[in-house]
Amino acid sequence: MKLLLDECVTNDLIVDFIGRDVSTIDDAGFKGLKNGKLLEAASVHFDVLVTVDQNLQFQQNIKNFDIAIVVLKARRVTLPFLRPLVPRALQAIESIKPGEIIVISE
Repeated sequence: MKLLLDECVTNDLIVDFIGRDVSTIDDAGFKGLKNGKLLEAASVHFDVLVTVDQNLQFQQNIKNFDIAIVVLKARRVTLPFLRPLVPRALQAIESIKPGEIIVISE
């Protein structure tokens, strides 16, 4: 399963997704793409977008894209606050389907 870390997710989190094929927005060449354009481009190459953008699910009809989304919801979007959410995110990734959104919160 190929994961894409959104621009708003610290790149330092990539090492926590052990055993997964993870790329950043920069790695994928998607820097600057916003919401719909990003989902469209990402769905061609990736299975799951990992983001902290809590509004994405309300701004886009995710069912229109062949990608799943995991939203990490923490008090702050820094590594110490996001890192504890990763084990639950990894569990969610195992069962998530394209067009679904799962929110992982503190």
